[in-house]
Amino acid sequence: MINFEPKRSYQTIGLILRQELSDGMYPIGSRLPPERDIAERLNVGRTVVREAIIMLELENLVDVKKGSGVYVINLPQDDLSQGNLPQSKHSQSGSGSARQEDVGPFEMLQARQLLESTIAEFAAVQATPSDIARMREALEIEKNEINSDDDLEPTGDKLFHFYIAEATQNSILVDMFKQLWERRESSPMWQKLHCHIENKDYCKEWLDDHAQILLAMQRKDPSAAKHAMWQHLENVKIKLLELSDFEDPQFDGYLFESIPAKLVLQKK
Repeated sequence: MINFEPKRSYQTIGLILRQELSDGMYPIGSRLPPERDIAERLNVGRTVVREAIIMLELENLVDVKKGSGVYVINLPQDDLSQGNLPQSKHSQSGSGSARQEDVGPFEMLQARQLLESTIAEFAAVQATPSDIARMREALEIEKNEINSDDDLEPTGDKLFHFYIAEATQNSILVDMFKQLWERRESSPMWQKLHCHIENKDYCKEWLDDHAQILLAMQRKDPSAAKHAMWQHLENVKIKLLELSDFEDPQFDGYLFESIPAKLVLQKK
């Protein structure tokens, strides 16, 4: 009897797949059905299935092979009777409860899109000349990091978003922004998603997005700033889906129906 009540959609699907592994539906060495088939069978979006597979990967139950699929490498050894999700040897969290709180990377992007587009809208009317100067500096750092061969952890991207939050002159919004980024950086699921992404050329596309956001800030145009930030994070989501997909490079799915930018602007 499983007492654990999953809090997130990917956990529900992950537990279903995990139970199917326990039931012998997929023996060691076998390949899981295509992501699209699992999504249709369980009536969920493909991003939720991908997050569930990341969960199983963190538990060392499956191995994702780019361009080939997902293969079973171990079978579950516990019955989840204690109410905790099993610990992964790759997990950076110290407890079962902490692992249960890890959100899926695409759910996290959804939250960022909702919060940061509003932050950008407000920052556009609040930003001072010094705020704009700091945003420009962050873009220069980001550009230099993209053109560098160093493997150091990039900082320009985070600085740019952080300076926009600070430009609101609202400490609560800054704290909310920090909490989202800290959760992102400490998330084993986010890190596992990125370990499958080898091509970094997408960073140049995001730099162009940032330039559009900065332009809206300079013009003190809140509608354009909100639109540009929303579209930027939409582009991030789509690109991560495409780059991390191990079956179909042309994957066109997404987590949720994004509100068209023109509707966002019309509601102002």
